[in-house]
Amino acid sequence: MADGLKMEQVQAAMKAMMDKAMEKPNEPIAMCIVDATGNLEAYAKMDNLRIFSRRHAQRKAYTAAIMGMDTGAHAERLHGGGRNIADLGDPMLTFGQGGLVIMKDGVILGGIGVGGYPSGQSDEDVSRVGLDAMKL
Repeated sequence: MADGLKMEQVQAAMKAMMDKAMEKPNEPIAMCIVDATGNLEAYAKMDNLRIFSRRHAQRKAYTAAIMGMDTGAHAERLHGGGRNIADLGDPMLTFGQGGLVIMKDGVILGGIGVGGYPSGQSDEDVSRVGLDAMKL
């Protein structure tokens, strides 16, 4: 049984994401990790990042943790059912791609979110670097 996120895992994920992000220092992003209840575990942002992207990284991590699925897949499911994010009634939820659920042995441990790149796929790619660094 998984016990939750460990500090070493969170630190490893944040370092890996920061290292990846700094490969493109002129394309600022924010990165966030939350626990299974959506509470903040770690957050970092690069210089000159607009406020929306700063907030969106946390919303993506939160959505992945609370919904128990990656945010891109969650958005497809909503839209496929003719629904939108507002139907869920939680202003912290988002439809933006770039949030990944952190899971071990079928237990949700939290979520990772990245915001700032023009492409949600690029955000998700950096989130995946962090998830991989956790070695779950």
